Amino acid sequence: MAALCTILIETHPRPPQRTGRPRALTTEQEIRLTLVYHRRNRTQAELAESFDVDQSSVSRAICRWTPRLAEALEDFIPTVDDLDSSRTLLVDGTLVPCWNWRDQSGLYSGKHHRTGLNLQVACDLDGRLVWVSDPAPGSTHDAKAIRHTGLLDHFPDPPPMADKGYTGLGMITPERKPAGGELTETQKQYNKAINTLRAPGERAIANLKTWRTLHTGYRRPLHTFPETITAIIALEFFKNSFA
Repeated sequence: MAALCTILIETHPRPPQRTGRPRALTTEQEIRLTLVYHRRNRTQAELAESFDVDQSSVSRAICRWTPRLAEALEDFIPTVDDLDSSRTLLVDGTLVPCWNWRDQSGLYSGKHHRTGLNLQVACDLDGRLVWVSDPAPGSTHDAKAIRHTGLLDHFPDPPPMADKGYTGLGMITPERKPAGGELTETQKQYNKAINTLRAPGERAIANLKTWRTLHTGYRRPLHTFPETITAIIALEFFKNSFA
């Protein structure tokens, strides 16, 4: 927290206040409030009670510091070109849910039966998060989403490991059951081995979603969601840099 505040105050110093009412919160309190909001996805009314301010002060703090977090910590977010192409990665997709904005098409995921945005997540075989894609509409199939990221072009050999939803993309995936037939014992053993190796990928996504804003449903205006996702991804990689 101290390191984060130092970075944010250096990159976005607050100008001195000469007139008007004193500010309800210090810079450090506003930053902490914003982190609590994203970590726990608490309502602004609850945060207002916890920090002994009104709801409008909470809203202004979140609106002010979320984009600043994304900007100040941008260098901590790995791009595809930053990844070691000689390592085997685990890739999976996940839906980060939001309200059902009826005037916005493409948010509904038939796979998850709810609205949100699609993220592609990659980790190493130990489950360490190494990359997260930009968000795509929730209706986007995982195979289509990963093709548009450029990740597969960067990992021709060894290709990433994934589930059956990525079959046909040259990735290491389980065998599909043939139409009207059954898998052989060898194929079943192969699938079991692949699924065992893929388990850390599920844990990586679960760890990312300890930022509850990505798990329990986004309530702020939809146009702010991609920026919020970027800020949370930056915070996760910033936190992991201390490990």
